[in-house]
Amino acid sequence: MTLEADQAISFEFFPPKTAEGRDKLLAVTQQLGKVNPAYFSVTFGAGGSTQQGTIDTVLDIQQQGFSAAPHLSCVGSTKENIREILANYKSQGVDRIVALRGDIPSGTLDAGEFRYANELVAFIRQETGDHFHLEVAAYPEIHPQAQNAQADLANFKRKVDAGANSAITQYFFNFEAYIRFVEDCDKMGVTVPIVPGIMPITNYSQLARFSDMCGAEIPRWIRKRLEGFADDRESIKAFGTDVVSELCQSLLDYGSPGLHFYSMNQAESSLAICRNLGIETS
Repeated sequence: MTLEADQAISFEFFPPKTAEGRDKLLAVTQQLGKVNPAYFSVTFGAGGSTQQGTIDTVLDIQQQGFSAAPHLSCVGSTKENIREILANYKSQGVDRIVALRGDIPSGTLDAGEFRYANELVAFIRQETGDHFHLEVAAYPEIHPQAQNAQADLANFKRKVDAGANSAITQYFFNFEAYIRFVEDCDKMGVTVPIVPGIMPITNYSQLARFSDMCGAEIPRWIRKRLEGFADDRESIKAFGTDVVSELCQSLLDYGSPGLHFYSMNQAESSLAICRNLGIETS
């Protein structure tokens, strides 16, 4: 298939910790670059623990000719610290940021000068105007710390009202959850593009652990099928590729603004899904 003009593919990376990891990620960037992604996003550790790694990875991606969007989490940060980071990104030609609250690092009590992501979005707009395209997080299956669905929707609306341009969702496997979330946002007057976050399935135990932490539901039928494969990694990958490809096809047919892959710094599974979707590679 050919994506519609308003549909785009993007991928998420985390900063590598070793020279070997950096070399591998450079190769993965070239592989994933064949599907002409709109950008690669780069995560930011709790309390900014990977701040320099994020910056270095963003620069590596840009030097390869691709657009990069650093994550910026505000918990544990000061306004001056964020101001310096923004100035650095502007000077490096970065024009897109994924603005997040982030997690409080273990053992830290001080949340810093920002409590919520909407405060970070408002501060970025105050400091830099419209220079940055701002992405924020969305939770079709409700943020695990939210009081309820209505409170979570209200929180998302605050981020958009503060100046977010678009959103990337937590990954999910329930197509209906995404549809309902988009419809509920539309009813509230929130019409920014909401890009589905996609998690390739390659390792069941890892996926189950991540999902328990972030509140993403693995439907029972998928969980049982994956459990049945035990340690058969190839069967897990084959089944996972089929299931996630079908989900992605349904999302694109529905008219989602694109797909954002949580790549885990790997190319194989994301590319397999793109091939199943018939997305053209250069």
